[in-house]
Amino acid sequence: MAQNVPILFNEALNLQQLGVPETSIKHGSTTMESDSWIVCVESAQVTLVDLKNGAQVSRKPINAEAAIMNPVSNVIALRSGVTVQVFNLDAKQKLKSHTMPEPVVYWKWASDSTLAMITATSVYHWSLAGDSAPVKIFDRHQSLGANTQIINYQLSIDGKWCLLGGISAGVGGAVNGNMQLYSIEKKVSQPLTGHAGAFAMIQVAGRADPAQVLVFHEKKPDPAQPPKLFVMEVGRDPAKGAGFRLAPTMIPVPADAQADFPVSLVIDKKDDIAFLLTKMGYVYMFDIHSGKTIYRSKVTADTVFCTCAQKDTGAIFGITVRKGSVFKIQVNGPALVPFILSTLRDNDLAIKLAGRLNLPGAEHLYTAEFERLIGAGQVVEAAKLVASSGNALRTPATIARFQQIPAQPGSPQPVFQYFSTLLESGRLNEQESVELAKPVMQQGRPQLMEKWLKDDKLQCSEALGDLIMPADTGMALSVYLRAECHEKAINCFVQRGEYDKIVPYSTSVGFKMDYSSMLSQLLFNNPQGALDLAKGLVNAEGGPLIDIQATAEAFLSSNRVQETTAFLLEALKDNKEEHAYLQTKLLEINLVGGAPQVADAIMQNGILTHYDRAHVGKLCERAGMWQRAAEHYTEIEDIKRVFKNSHQMNPEFVVEYFGKLNKEQSLSLLKDMIHRGPANMQVCVEVAKKYYEELGSTELVEVFEQNKAIEGLYYFLGAIVNFSEDSVVHFKYIQASCMLGQFKEAERVCRDSNIYDPGEVKEYLKKSKLQDPRPLIHVCDRFDFVDELTEYLYLNSLLQYIEVYVTKVSPAKTPMVVGKLFDLGANEDFIKRILMAVGTGCPVDEMVEIAETRNRLRLLQPWLEARVATGSTEAGTHNALGKIYITLNRDPKAFLLNNMFYEPKVLGPFCESLDPSLAFVAYKKGAGECDDELIAISFKNGLFRDLASYLVERQDLELWEKVLKKEDSEEGEDPQRRQLIDQVVEWALPESTSADEVSCTVKAFMAADLPGELIVLLERIILQGSDFSDNKNLQNLLILTAIRADSSRVAGYIDQLDNFDAKDIALICVSETHTLYEEAYSIYLKFSKPEFSADKEQQVEMQVAAVGVLVDFMKDLDRAKTYA
Repeated sequence: MAQNVPILFNEALNLQQLGVPETSIKHGSTTMESDSWIVCVESAQVTLVDLKNGAQVSRKPINAEAAIMNPVSNVIALRSGVTVQVFNLDAKQKLKSHTMPEPVVYWKWASDSTLAMITATSVYHWSLAGDSAPVKIFDRHQSLGANTQIINYQLSIDGKWCLLGGISAGVGGAVNGNMQLYSIEKKVSQPLTGHAGAFAMIQVAGRADPAQVLVFHEKKPDPAQPPKLFVMEVGRDPAKGAGFRLAPTMIPVPADAQADFPVSLVIDKKDDIAFLLTKMGYVYMFDIHSGKTIYRSKVTADTVFCTCAQKDTGAIFGITVRKGSVFKIQVNGPALVPFILSTLRDNDLAIKLAGRLNLPGAEHLYTAEFERLIGAGQVVEAAKLVASSGNALRTPATIARFQQIPAQPGSPQPVFQYFSTLLESGRLNEQESVELAKPVMQQGRPQLMEKWLKDDKLQCSEALGDLIMPADTGMALSVYLRAECHEKAINCFVQRGEYDKIVPYSTSVGFKMDYSSMLSQLLFNNPQGALDLAKGLVNAEGGPLIDIQATAEAFLSSNRVQETTAFLLEALKDNKEEHAYLQTKLLEINLVGGAPQVADAIMQNGILTHYDRAHVGKLCERAGMWQRAAEHYTEIEDIKRVFKNSHQMNPEFVVEYFGKLNKEQSLSLLKDMIHRGPANMQVCVEVAKKYYEELGSTELVEVFEQNKAIEGLYYFLGAIVNFSEDSVVHFKYIQASCMLGQFKEAERVCRDSNIYDPGEVKEYLKKSKLQDPRPLIHVCDRFDFVDELTEYLYLNSLLQYIEVYVTKVSPAKTPMVVGKLFDLGANEDFIKRILMAVGTGCPVDEMVEIAETRNRLRLLQPWLEARVATGSTEAGTHNALGKIYITLNRDPKAFLLNNMFYEPKVLGPFCESLDPSLAFVAYKKGAGECDDELIAISFKNGLFRDLASYLVERQDLELWEKVLKKEDSEEGEDPQRRQLIDQVVEWALPESTSADEVSCTVKAFMAADLPGELIVLLERIILQGSDFSDNKNLQNLLILTAIRADSSRVAGYIDQLDNFDAKDIALICVSETHTLYEEAYSIYLKFSKPEFSADKEQQVEMQVAAVGVLVDFMKDLDRAKTYA
C-alpha cells in the first residue's frame, strides 16, 4: 500500500500455510482474542498458533466444538455441547467446568478474567476466580431474537456496560444489524440499530477525568438513510457535568458498496482511532474525538470474520474466511497529518491530531497560528497552542518570545502563563525547565521546584542542578541523579555526609574515581565518614576497591579502634579463609585494647571462623572470658585449667560444652569439677543427667562415688531412674536414697521398679539395717523373699512391721509369714493377733495347709470362728474348723450333719482314721460326689446297715449296680455283698414308706438278677404287712418272679394274694415255658367267684377259662365235667 496514505497494511501470516484446513477458518471455529494466540478447532484436535513466538504451531488432541484463548494468559476455554471447561495450559490442570442450561451460540473473553457466553435467550458472565458458576447478566432484547446471529459482544472498561450485536436477514436481501446496550447498574437495555460498536476511554480536552465513550455504527432499515457514526459517553456521574457526546457523522459509503455492512469495529487505544471493517473488505478510519472520517479503503476482497487490537502499537489484526490471511492494519503516523492536509483539507483536524499524537506535518500551521495569536495579544491561547502542538513549537525561540512580551498590569508575566499552561498539559523540556527555575529560585520559592520535580513536570539536567545547588543540596542531588551527572552527585553525597551511598552509586552507574585520597582526607576530618566510605568500598560489586589490611592499619595508626573494628567487621563478613590473619587481628585488638565485650559479641554472632583459635583462646583467658576461652581450647589440660573458674560460667554453657567433648574428656573434666567441692555439684548433676547415655551410667556412678558425692549421685540418678533400664542405676539410686535418709524414694523405687536385681538390693537393705524397713518389705514382697523378710523383722524386733506387712502390704502372703513365725517359735498370742488383724484378707487354704504341716491347726480356731461369724462360706474355712471340732470331739456329728459349707471329700478322709461313722456322715453329705468313698468305708468298716439305708434313699440305679454287681472273677458268694443285701431286705426297705424308694430298689434287684433275694424282699413287703401289701404291681412282680425262679411258691402266692392281674398271670402260667397248669386253673377258679369278680360276665369268662385249662392243657375231662 502507498506510503502517503494514513494506514499501513500487510499480511502477517497465512493459516493455510501453517496447516490449518480452510474448513476450520470460519466464524465459530477460529478465534483471535489478542495478538498472542490464534486458536483453530479442527477434527479431533485444536491448533494453537503462538504469535509471540514466531507463529509456532502446536496441536492438542482435544475434541471440542469451539475453543477460545484468554487474551493475557495461557488459559483456554473449550466448549462441547452444553459443557464448558477452562484449562490452564502452563499448569496442565483444569480450572473450572460447568454445564450450561442451553447451548452457547457465541462467546468471547469480556475481560482478562471474565468469559462471556451468549445463549439463544441470555448473556452470562463466568469469572475465573474461585469456583463460582456462570452468572446471568441480562436477557437478550426482542430485537435480537432467535433469527439473529450474534457476531459481537463488548464490556465497557469500568465493567458496568454491555454491548451485544448481531445481524439478521432483511428485506430484499439486505442484512440488518441490531445491538443492545445494557446497564448492569440500572438493569435497563437500550436497543440500537446498527452492526458494530466498541467502548473506548479518551481524555477530553478541558476535562480532568477521562471519558468512557461508546463508538458505534448506526444504519436504519430505510435504504434512504445513510449510515452514521455515533460517539457518546456512558456512565459519567451527572454531578460532574454533562457527558461527552458528538453529533452523528455520516459514513461515506462508496457507490459500489451500498449493500455492504460492518462486521467489526476495533479501537486503537493508543491513538484514539476507530477502525471499522466491512464484509466486502473495506476499512474506515475515524477520529474518536471529532467523529470525523479520516480514511476509507478496500484492503481485501475476502470476508473478514475475526478482528482484535494490539495494545502496545494500536494496530488491529483481521482474519479472512477460508483463505486464512491474517492481516495487520495500523496508523501510518508520518503520513497522517500530510494526508489530512492534502486530501481532506481539514486544517483543524490536522492540527489537533498532530498535537495530540505528536505527529509531524503541521508545523507551518502551528507557526502561522502562533504568530496570529501573539499578534492579537492572546497570550493564554498562544500558550495552549504551543502545549497542544507536540514538539513543533517547544523551542528556545518560543520561550524568548514570551519573555519579550511585557506584562499587563494586574496579570502575571506572559512567560509564567506560558510555563503554567505547559505544566498543566504535561512535562517541560530541558530548556523550559532551566528557564522556569531561574526566576523561581531568584524569588526564593524552592518548594515550587520540589513539587514540580515530585510530579515529574521538569526535565532534569546538570544546568538545572547547578541552579538549585546553592539553595538546596538534597534537591540538587535529586536532579543530578536523574540527569546522570555522576561526579556532581557524588559531591552532593560528600556535602550531605552520606558516605555510605557513594560507592553503591558509583558502582551502579560505572563511575570510577580515586578513593584513596578521599579516605585519607576524611580519616582526619571525619572518621565516621571515612568509615562509611570504607564500608562502601569493600562492599563494591566486583570486589573491594581498597586493600583491606592497609585500610585497617590506617585506622589503627590513628588510634581508631572502634572504627577499625566496624570496618573489619564489614570487610570480613563473608568469612573467607584468606582473611584468617585479619580475623585474628580483629579479635586481638579488642581483647587487648580494652574492649573484650566487643570481641565477645563478635564471637557470639559466629560470623568469623578462620582465625587462630588457640591464640584467641589464650587472649580470652587473660581477659577473664572463661567461657570463650573454653570454646577455643581442644586440649583437656587447657580445658581443666579454664574450668577451675566454672563457678563463674553460665551453668547452661557448661552443660552444653560437655556435648562438644568426647567420652574420655567429659569424664575426666567432670571428675575434676566434682573433686573441687560442692560449688560445682549442681552443674555436674545437670551434665550427668543430659549426657548419661553417651557417657555411660556406670561410669558416671563411679565418678560420683570416687569423690564421695552421694548427694550429687542421688540427684543425678533420681532424674534418670524412671526411664533407665540399667539395673545398676536403680540399685545405686536405692543405695544413695538410703544413705541420705530418703526412705520414701527408696521405698518408691523398690515398690515400682522392675529393673533392679532383687537379690542384690535385698542383701544391701538387710545389711544396712535401716530404721525404716519398708524398702526391704517391698523388695521381699515383690520377689517372694517372704521367709527372709519375716526372719529379718522378727530377729530385729521389728514386730510392728510384720503386722504392717500382712495387713497393709500383702495380706495374701500371711500364711508364709505365719509359717515362718511357727518355725521361729514366735509367741502364739502374737500370731493370733496378726491373724485376727488380717481377718478375711488371709487365704484360708494356704494358711490351713501351713498350720497342718506344723501341727498347729488348733491355733487357727479363733481366727476361723471369726471368719465364720462374718458370714464366710469358704469351704476351706469350714473344712479347717471341722477338723478342729472332730479332733476336739466337739459334737462332730452335729457339725457334719448341719454345716452346709465344708467339703465332704476333705473331711471324709480326715475322719476315717478317727471315726469311720463320722466319715460315713461326711461322705453322705456329699450328695453323690463321694459315693465311691462311702461304699469303700462302709465295706471296710462293716457299715452295711447305714449303706443299705443310704442306697434306698438315693434311688440311684447306677449306684445300686456298683454294690450289687457280682464280679466275674469272684468264686462263691461275696460275704460283704451278702450282708448288704440282707440289710436291704431285712431292714432298710421294709422301713421305707416311699413308693419311689421301693420301686427303685426292686428295679435294682431285678437288674442285678437276684430273683431269690427279690422274692424274699417282696415277701417282706407284701406278706408281712406294710403300706405296700396291696400294691398290684408288687404282687404281680412277686408271682412272676416265683414263676421264673421258684415255681413251688406260686400256688401259695395265688392263694394268699388277691390284687394281681389274674388273666395275665394265668396266661404266663400255661405258656410252654412254664406249664404251670394247676396254678393257672387255681387262678381262674379263684377269680370266678363273686368275692373276687363282681361282674357276671367276667365270672363266666373265668369259668370258661378254667374249663379250657382242664381240657386243653391238663387233658382231664373228668375234672372238667365235675367242675362244669
